[in-house]
Amino acid sequence: MTKRCTALSLENRGKLLYLFLLLLPLLAFSQETESEKKAPMRLYIDCNCDKNYLRQEIQYVGHVRDQSQANINLFIYDIANGSGGRKYNLEFEGKDDYKDIFGKLTYDTTASMTSDEVRKGLLEKVQSGLLKYVLESGLADQVTYTVNNDGTGEVQEVDFTDPWNNWIFEVYASAELDKESSRKEFEYRAGFESDHVTEKWRIRTDLGLYQANSEFEREGETFTSERYRYSGNGSIVRSLSDHWSTGIFAGARHDTFTNLDFRYYFEPALEYNIFPYREVLRREITLAYKIGYLHNDYIEQTIFGKFEEGVFSHSLNVQVRYRQPWGNVSAQLLGSTFLNDFSKNRFRVNSSLSVRVFKGLSVRFSGRFEIIRDQINLPGGDASIEDVLLQQKQIATDFELGFSVGLSYTFGSAFNNIINTRL
Repeated sequence: MTKRCTALSLENRGKLLYLFLLLLPLLAFSQETESEKKAPMRLYIDCNCDKNYLRQEIQYVGHVRDQSQANINLFIYDIANGSGGRKYNLEFEGKDDYKDIFGKLTYDTTASMTSDEVRKGLLEKVQSGLLKYVLESGLADQVTYTVNNDGTGEVQEVDFTDPWNNWIFEVYASAELDKESSRKEFEYRAGFESDHVTEKWRIRTDLGLYQANSEFEREGETFTSERYRYSGNGSIVRSLSDHWSTGIFAGARHDTFTNLDFRYYFEPALEYNIFPYREVLRREITLAYKIGYLHNDYIEQTIFGKFEEGVFSHSLNVQVRYRQPWGNVSAQLLGSTFLNDFSKNRFRVNSSLSVRVFKGLSVRFSGRFEIIRDQINLPGGDASIEDVLLQQKQIATDFELGFSVGLSYTFGSAFNNIINTRL
Protein backbone atom coordinates (compact mmCIF):
# COMPACT_ATOMS: atom_id res chain seq x y z
CA MET A 1 0.00 0.00 0.00
CA THR A 2 2.80 2.38 0.82
CA LYS A 3 4.60 1.81 -2.49
CA ARG A 4 1.35 2.48 -4.44
CA CYS A 5 0.76 5.86 -2.80
CA THR A 6 4.35 6.88 -3.49
CA ALA A 7 3.98 6.05 -7.20
CA LEU A 8 0.75 8.06 -7.43
CA SER A 9 2.45 11.03 -5.87
CA LEU A 10 5.27 10.91 -8.41
CA GLU A 11 2.75 10.77 -11.24
CA ASN A 12 0.94 13.88 -10.01
CA ARG A 13 4.21 15.73 -9.72
CA GLY A 14 5.01 14.87 -13.31
CA LYS A 15 1.69 16.31 -14.49
CA LEU A 16 2.25 19.52 -12.55
CA LEU A 17 5.70 19.91 -14.03
CA TYR A 18 4.29 19.37 -17.53
CA LEU A 19 1.59 22.03 -17.02
CA PHE A 20 4.17 24.47 -15.68
CA LEU A 21 6.33 24.02 -18.78
CA LEU A 22 3.30 24.72 -21.00
CA LEU A 23 2.36 27.89 -19.08
CA LEU A 24 5.91 29.23 -18.82
CA PRO A 25 5.92 31.01 -22.26
CA LEU A 26 2.54 32.57 -21.51
CA LEU A 27 3.78 33.90 -18.17
CA ALA A 28 6.89 35.28 -19.80
CA PHE A 29 4.84 36.99 -22.53
CA SER A 30 2.52 38.47 -19.90
CA GLN A 31 5.44 39.87 -17.93
CA GLU A 32 7.01 41.26 -21.11
CA THR A 33 3.73 42.96 -22.09
CA GLU A 34 3.39 44.37 -18.59
CA SER A 35 6.92 45.75 -18.67
CA GLU A 36 6.33 47.38 -22.08
CA LYS A 37 3.17 49.15 -20.97
CA LYS A 38 3.62 52.91 -20.91
CA ALA A 39 2.99 54.95 -17.79
CA PRO A 40 -0.19 57.06 -17.74
CA MET A 41 0.17 60.38 -19.53
CA ARG A 42 0.86 63.36 -17.27
CA LEU A 43 0.68 66.66 -19.18
CA TYR A 44 2.22 70.02 -18.22
CA ILE A 45 1.08 73.06 -20.24
CA ASP A 46 2.93 76.39 -20.32
CA CYS A 47 1.07 78.99 -22.36
CA ASN A 48 -0.61 82.38 -22.44
CA CYS A 49 -4.03 80.81 -22.99
CA ASP A 50 -7.12 79.43 -21.25
CA LYS A 51 -5.50 76.52 -19.39
CA ASN A 52 -8.67 75.68 -17.46
CA TYR A 53 -10.53 75.16 -20.73
CA LEU A 54 -7.83 72.80 -22.03
CA ARG A 55 -7.83 70.85 -18.76
CA GLN A 56 -11.61 70.53 -18.80
CA GLU A 57 -11.82 69.33 -22.41
CA ILE A 58 -8.79 66.99 -22.42
CA GLN A 59 -9.73 64.50 -19.73
CA TYR A 60 -7.86 61.45 -21.00
CA VAL A 61 -4.53 62.72 -19.64
CA GLY A 62 -3.45 63.66 -16.15
CA HIS A 63 -2.82 67.41 -15.90
CA VAL A 64 -0.03 68.45 -13.53
CA ARG A 65 0.91 71.94 -12.42
CA ASP A 66 4.59 71.13 -11.90
CA GLN A 67 6.87 70.51 -14.87
CA SER A 68 9.07 68.02 -13.02
CA GLN A 69 6.12 65.64 -12.48
CA ALA A 70 5.08 65.52 -16.16
CA ASN A 71 6.10 63.02 -18.80
CA ILE A 72 4.71 65.23 -21.59
CA ASN A 73 5.56 68.95 -21.73
CA LEU A 74 3.65 71.34 -23.97
CA PHE A 75 5.05 74.83 -24.52
CA ILE A 76 2.90 77.25 -26.51
CA TYR A 77 4.57 80.45 -27.74
CA ASP A 78 2.49 83.22 -29.31
CA ILE A 79 3.11 86.50 -31.12
CA ALA A 80 1.03 88.98 -33.12
CA ASN A 81 0.58 88.02 -36.78
CA GLY A 82 -0.21 89.97 -39.92
CA SER A 83 -3.98 89.48 -39.70
CA GLY A 84 -4.27 91.29 -36.40
CA GLY A 85 -4.57 88.01 -34.52
CA ARG A 86 -1.87 85.81 -33.05
CA LYS A 87 0.34 82.98 -34.25
CA TYR A 88 0.77 80.06 -31.82
CA ASN A 89 3.66 77.62 -31.98
CA LEU A 90 3.00 74.37 -30.09
CA GLU A 91 6.03 72.32 -29.07
CA PHE A 92 5.51 68.87 -27.54
CA GLU A 93 8.32 67.18 -25.63
CA GLY A 94 8.09 63.66 -24.20
CA LYS A 95 9.94 62.47 -21.11
CA ASP A 96 10.51 59.14 -19.36
CA ASP A 97 8.41 56.51 -21.20
CA TYR A 98 7.69 59.05 -23.96
CA LYS A 99 11.18 60.58 -24.20
CA ASP A 100 11.65 59.88 -27.92
CA ILE A 101 8.38 61.50 -28.98
CA PHE A 102 8.40 65.14 -30.06
CA GLY A 103 6.15 67.31 -32.15
CA LYS A 104 5.60 70.85 -33.46
CA LEU A 105 2.37 72.44 -34.68
CA THR A 106 1.24 75.97 -35.57
CA TYR A 107 -2.10 77.71 -35.16
CA ASP A 108 -3.09 81.15 -36.51
CA THR A 109 -5.96 83.33 -35.38
CA THR A 110 -7.46 86.51 -36.82
CA ALA A 111 -8.63 89.74 -35.20
CA SER A 112 -12.27 88.89 -36.00
CA MET A 113 -12.24 85.62 -34.03
CA THR A 114 -13.89 85.54 -30.60
CA SER A 115 -12.02 84.23 -27.58
CA ASP A 116 -14.18 81.09 -27.66
CA GLU A 117 -13.27 80.43 -31.29
CA VAL A 118 -9.60 80.94 -30.48
CA ARG A 119 -9.57 78.48 -27.60
CA LYS A 120 -11.57 75.87 -29.52
CA GLY A 121 -9.13 76.02 -32.42
CA LEU A 122 -6.19 75.78 -30.03
CA LEU A 123 -7.83 72.78 -28.34
CA GLU A 124 -8.01 70.93 -31.67
CA LYS A 125 -4.31 71.55 -32.26
CA VAL A 126 -3.37 70.33 -28.79
CA GLN A 127 -5.42 67.16 -29.24
CA SER A 128 -3.79 66.56 -32.63
CA GLY A 129 -0.36 66.86 -31.07
CA LEU A 130 -1.25 64.49 -28.24
CA LEU A 131 -2.42 61.73 -30.60
CA LYS A 132 1.05 60.19 -31.03
CA TYR A 133 1.38 59.96 -27.24
CA VAL A 134 -2.06 58.37 -26.94
CA LEU A 135 -1.08 55.70 -29.49
CA GLU A 136 1.95 54.82 -27.38
CA SER A 137 -0.01 54.69 -24.14
CA GLY A 138 -2.47 52.17 -22.77
CA LEU A 139 -5.31 54.12 -24.42
CA ALA A 140 -4.38 53.09 -27.97
CA ASP A 141 -7.14 50.43 -28.16
CA GLN A 142 -9.73 52.98 -27.05
CA VAL A 143 -9.04 55.51 -29.82
CA THR A 144 -11.84 56.01 -32.36
CA TYR A 145 -10.82 57.52 -35.70
CA THR A 146 -13.20 59.72 -37.68
CA VAL A 147 -12.63 61.49 -40.98
CA ASN A 148 -14.62 64.52 -42.08
CA ASN A 149 -16.55 64.79 -45.36
CA ASP A 150 -18.35 61.43 -44.89
CA GLY A 151 -15.14 59.44 -44.88
CA THR A 152 -14.00 60.59 -48.30
CA GLY A 153 -10.41 61.49 -48.99
CA GLU A 154 -11.23 64.23 -51.46
CA VAL A 155 -8.88 67.20 -51.33
CA GLN A 156 -10.79 70.40 -50.77
CA GLU A 157 -9.91 73.34 -53.01
CA VAL A 158 -9.29 76.40 -50.83
CA ASP A 159 -9.49 79.86 -52.31
CA PHE A 160 -6.65 81.95 -50.88
CA THR A 161 -7.65 85.13 -52.73
CA ASP A 162 -7.57 88.00 -50.24
CA PRO A 163 -9.76 90.94 -51.30
CA TRP A 164 -7.98 93.15 -48.73
CA ASN A 165 -4.48 92.25 -49.99
CA ASN A 166 -3.17 91.62 -46.44
CA TRP A 167 -4.35 94.99 -45.09
CA ILE A 168 -5.86 95.26 -41.61
CA PHE A 169 -7.77 98.39 -40.52
CA GLU A 170 -9.05 99.47 -37.12
CA VAL A 171 -11.16 102.46 -36.08
CA TYR A 172 -11.65 103.12 -32.38
CA ALA A 173 -13.18 105.71 -30.07
CA SER A 174 -13.89 106.02 -26.35
CA ALA A 175 -15.09 108.60 -23.82
CA GLU A 176 -14.83 108.66 -20.04
CA LEU A 177 -16.33 110.86 -17.31
CA ASP A 178 -15.23 110.87 -13.65
CA LYS A 179 -16.83 113.15 -11.10
CA GLU A 180 -16.40 113.70 -7.37
CA SER A 181 -17.44 116.50 -5.04
CA SER A 182 -14.23 118.47 -5.65
CA ARG A 183 -13.01 117.00 -8.93
CA LYS A 184 -14.35 116.40 -12.42
CA GLU A 185 -12.58 114.85 -15.41
CA PHE A 186 -13.71 114.20 -18.94
CA GLU A 187 -11.62 112.73 -21.72
CA TYR A 188 -12.10 111.19 -25.11
CA ARG A 189 -9.86 109.50 -27.63
CA ALA A 190 -10.34 108.35 -31.20
CA GLY A 191 -8.07 106.93 -33.81
CA PHE A 192 -7.40 104.96 -36.95
CA GLU A 193 -4.78 102.25 -37.49
CA SER A 194 -3.76 100.25 -40.53
CA ASP A 195 -1.27 97.44 -40.93
CA HIS A 196 -0.06 95.69 -44.09
CA VAL A 197 2.06 92.59 -43.48
CA THR A 198 3.74 90.25 -45.94
CA GLU A 199 6.92 88.19 -45.81
CA LYS A 200 8.90 91.09 -47.26
CA TRP A 201 6.99 94.24 -46.24
CA ARG A 202 5.32 95.80 -43.23
CA ILE A 203 3.51 99.13 -43.67
CA ARG A 204 1.90 100.80 -40.65
CA THR A 205 -0.05 104.01 -40.01
CA ASP A 206 -1.45 105.36 -36.74
CA LEU A 207 -3.68 108.45 -36.42
CA GLY A 208 -4.89 109.56 -33.00
CA LEU A 209 -6.96 112.28 -31.31
CA TYR A 210 -6.99 112.87 -27.56
CA GLN A 211 -8.53 115.53 -25.33
CA ALA A 212 -8.80 115.73 -21.53
CA ASN A 213 -10.53 118.41 -19.46
CA SER A 214 -10.12 118.57 -15.67
CA GLU A 215 -11.50 120.72 -12.85
CA PHE A 216 -10.20 120.67 -9.29
CA GLU A 217 -11.58 122.69 -6.35
CA ARG A 218 -9.32 123.61 -3.43
CA GLU A 219 -10.24 126.01 -0.61
CA GLY A 220 -12.98 127.62 -2.69
CA GLU A 221 -10.76 128.10 -5.72
CA THR A 222 -11.30 126.19 -8.97
CA PHE A 223 -8.39 125.05 -11.13
CA THR A 224 -9.02 123.96 -14.71
CA SER A 225 -6.87 122.12 -17.21
CA GLU A 226 -7.22 121.26 -20.88
CA ARG A 227 -4.91 118.88 -22.69
CA TYR A 228 -4.93 118.17 -26.42
CA ARG A 229 -2.92 115.70 -28.44
CA TYR A 230 -3.20 115.01 -32.17
CA SER A 231 -0.69 112.73 -33.85
CA GLY A 232 0.01 110.79 -37.00
CA ASN A 233 2.78 108.22 -37.51
CA GLY A 234 3.74 105.89 -40.32
CA SER A 235 6.47 103.43 -41.22
CA ILE A 236 7.59 101.22 -44.09
CA VAL A 237 9.83 98.24 -43.22
CA ARG A 238 11.50 95.92 -45.73
CA SER A 239 12.91 92.48 -44.88
CA LEU A 240 16.33 92.04 -46.46
CA SER A 241 17.27 88.56 -45.18
CA ASP A 242 16.80 86.21 -42.22
CA HIS A 243 18.73 88.69 -40.07
CA TRP A 244 18.55 92.17 -41.67
CA SER A 245 15.71 94.67 -42.09
CA THR A 246 15.52 98.32 -43.07
CA GLY A 247 12.79 100.92 -42.79
CA ILE A 248 11.66 104.54 -42.83
CA PHE A 249 9.70 106.18 -40.00
CA ALA A 250 7.91 109.55 -40.17
CA GLY A 251 5.25 111.42 -38.26
CA ALA A 252 3.74 114.66 -36.97
CA ARG A 253 2.35 115.72 -33.57
CA HIS A 254 0.56 118.50 -31.66
CA ASP A 255 0.70 118.08 -27.87
CA THR A 256 -0.11 120.79 -25.31
CA PHE A 257 1.33 118.68 -22.46
CA THR A 258 4.83 118.62 -24.03
CA ASN A 259 4.64 122.25 -25.31
CA LEU A 260 4.55 121.13 -28.96
CA ASP A 261 2.50 123.28 -31.30
CA PHE A 262 3.71 121.17 -34.22
CA ARG A 263 6.44 118.56 -34.59
CA TYR A 264 7.41 116.49 -37.59
CA TYR A 265 10.20 113.95 -37.95
CA PHE A 266 11.79 111.62 -40.50
CA GLU A 267 14.01 108.64 -39.55
CA PRO A 268 15.60 105.91 -41.72
CA ALA A 269 16.45 102.77 -39.73
CA LEU A 270 18.42 99.52 -39.95
CA GLU A 271 17.89 96.42 -37.79
CA TYR A 272 19.91 93.25 -37.26
CA ASN A 273 18.65 90.14 -35.46
CA ILE A 274 21.38 87.80 -34.18
CA PHE A 275 18.98 84.87 -34.50
CA PRO A 276 16.91 84.13 -37.62
CA TYR A 277 13.53 85.86 -37.54
CA ARG A 278 11.73 82.50 -37.73
CA GLU A 279 12.89 81.89 -34.11
CA VAL A 280 11.28 85.08 -32.83
CA LEU A 281 8.71 83.14 -30.77
CA ARG A 282 11.46 81.56 -28.70
CA ARG A 283 14.33 84.03 -28.72
CA GLU A 284 15.60 87.22 -30.29
CA ILE A 285 18.41 89.72 -29.86
CA THR A 286 17.93 92.74 -32.12
CA LEU A 287 19.98 95.88 -32.68
CA ALA A 288 18.14 98.76 -34.36
CA TYR A 289 19.84 102.01 -35.39
CA LYS A 290 17.89 105.14 -36.40
CA ILE A 291 19.14 108.49 -37.65
CA GLY A 292 16.93 111.36 -38.68
CA TYR A 293 15.70 114.92 -38.45
CA LEU A 294 12.98 116.48 -36.29
CA HIS A 295 11.54 120.00 -36.30
CA ASN A 296 9.67 121.55 -33.36
CA ASP A 297 7.38 124.58 -33.22
CA TYR A 298 6.65 125.40 -29.56
CA ILE A 299 3.54 126.81 -27.89
CA GLU A 300 5.62 128.75 -25.35
CA GLN A 301 9.21 129.84 -25.40
CA THR A 302 11.45 127.05 -24.09
CA ILE A 303 14.00 127.13 -21.28
CA PHE A 304 16.63 127.59 -24.02
CA GLY A 305 14.86 130.65 -25.43
CA LYS A 306 13.57 128.91 -28.58
CA PHE A 307 10.19 129.21 -30.29
CA GLU A 308 11.17 126.73 -32.99
CA GLU A 309 14.18 124.60 -33.89
CA GLY A 310 15.31 121.70 -36.03
CA VAL A 311 17.80 119.08 -34.87
CA PHE A 312 19.37 115.87 -36.15
CA SER A 313 19.35 112.88 -33.81
CA HIS A 314 20.22 109.20 -33.77
CA SER A 315 19.49 106.25 -31.49
CA LEU A 316 20.46 102.65 -30.86
CA ASN A 317 17.89 100.20 -29.51
CA VAL A 318 18.95 96.74 -28.26
CA GLN A 319 16.22 94.23 -27.34
CA VAL A 320 16.61 90.76 -25.84
CA ARG A 321 13.72 88.31 -25.47
CA TYR A 322 13.88 84.68 -24.39
CA ARG A 323 10.99 82.35 -23.63
CA GLN A 324 12.21 79.00 -22.36
CA PRO A 325 10.80 76.13 -20.24
CA TRP A 326 12.60 77.56 -17.19
CA GLY A 327 11.00 80.99 -17.56
CA ASN A 328 10.97 84.23 -19.54
CA VAL A 329 13.43 87.09 -19.80
CA SER A 330 13.23 90.36 -21.72
CA ALA A 331 15.33 93.50 -21.69
CA GLN A 332 15.61 96.70 -23.67
CA LEU A 333 18.44 99.24 -23.81
CA LEU A 334 17.83 102.49 -25.66
CA GLY A 335 20.32 105.31 -26.10
CA SER A 336 19.72 108.49 -28.09
CA THR A 337 21.37 111.87 -28.53
CA PHE A 338 21.32 114.95 -30.72
CA LEU A 339 24.08 115.07 -33.31
CA ASN A 340 24.79 118.76 -32.77
CA ASP A 341 24.99 118.44 -28.96
CA PHE A 342 25.89 115.10 -27.37
CA SER A 343 25.21 116.50 -23.88
CA LYS A 344 21.49 116.36 -24.71
CA ASN A 345 20.82 112.63 -24.55
CA ARG A 346 18.59 109.92 -23.12
CA PHE A 347 19.34 106.42 -21.83
CA ARG A 348 16.67 103.88 -20.90
CA VAL A 349 16.78 100.33 -19.54
CA ASN A 350 13.68 98.12 -19.20
CA SER A 351 13.89 94.52 -18.04
CA SER A 352 11.75 91.69 -16.74
CA LEU A 353 12.61 88.21 -15.55
CA SER A 354 10.38 85.29 -14.59
CA VAL A 355 12.10 82.14 -13.35
CA ARG A 356 10.80 78.81 -12.14
CA VAL A 357 13.25 78.18 -9.28
CA PHE A 358 12.09 74.72 -8.29
CA LYS A 359 8.90 72.73 -7.79
CA GLY A 360 6.05 75.17 -7.19
CA LEU A 361 8.26 78.26 -6.65
CA SER A 362 8.44 81.06 -9.21
CA VAL A 363 9.96 84.51 -8.87
CA ARG A 364 9.38 87.59 -11.05
CA PHE A 365 11.43 90.78 -11.32
CA SER A 366 10.86 93.87 -13.45
CA GLY A 367 12.46 97.27 -13.46
CA ARG A 368 13.09 100.38 -15.50
CA PHE A 369 15.56 103.22 -15.27
CA GLU A 370 15.79 106.26 -17.51
CA ILE A 371 18.26 109.14 -17.59
CA ILE A 372 16.63 112.18 -19.24
CA ARG A 373 18.77 115.04 -20.56
CA ASP A 374 17.04 115.95 -23.82
CA GLN A 375 13.94 117.93 -22.76
CA ILE A 376 14.53 120.77 -25.20
CA ASN A 377 10.77 121.35 -25.41
CA LEU A 378 10.22 122.42 -21.76
CA PRO A 379 8.55 125.87 -21.46
CA GLY A 380 10.48 128.59 -19.69
CA GLY A 381 9.49 129.96 -16.29
CA ASP A 382 8.27 128.23 -13.14
CA ALA A 383 5.47 125.67 -13.16
CA SER A 384 2.23 126.94 -11.61
CA ILE A 385 0.24 125.05 -8.99
CA GLU A 386 -2.30 124.23 -11.72
CA ASP A 387 0.44 122.59 -13.78
CA VAL A 388 1.53 120.48 -10.79
CA LEU A 389 -1.90 119.47 -9.48
CA LEU A 390 -3.54 118.80 -12.84
CA GLN A 391 -0.45 117.64 -14.73
CA GLN A 392 -1.23 120.19 -17.40
CA LYS A 393 2.38 120.50 -18.55
CA GLN A 394 5.45 118.35 -18.59
CA ILE A 395 7.76 118.99 -15.63
CA ALA A 396 11.56 118.91 -15.83
CA THR A 397 13.24 115.78 -14.49
CA ASP A 398 16.66 114.14 -14.66
CA PHE A 399 15.58 110.52 -14.29
CA GLU A 400 12.72 108.06 -13.84
CA LEU A 401 12.96 104.85 -11.84
CA GLY A 402 10.68 101.90 -11.14
CA PHE A 403 11.09 98.39 -9.75
CA SER A 404 8.82 95.49 -8.81
CA VAL A 405 9.30 91.96 -7.49
CA GLY A 406 6.85 89.09 -7.13
CA LEU A 407 7.03 85.66 -5.55
CA SER A 408 4.61 82.76 -5.82
CA TYR A 409 4.68 79.28 -4.34
CA THR A 410 2.06 76.61 -4.99
CA PHE A 411 1.82 73.31 -3.21
CA GLY A 412 -0.69 70.52 -2.64
CA SER A 413 -2.28 68.10 -5.10
CA ALA A 414 -0.51 68.13 -8.46
CA PHE A 415 -2.78 65.60 -10.22
CA ASN A 416 -6.27 67.06 -9.75
CA ASN A 417 -8.00 67.27 -13.15
CA ILE A 418 -11.38 68.46 -11.82
CA ILE A 419 -12.66 71.87 -13.00
CA ASN A 420 -15.23 73.48 -10.68
CA THR A 421 -16.06 77.18 -11.13
CA ARG A 422 -19.09 77.25 -8.84
CA LEU A 423 -19.54 79.98 -6.27
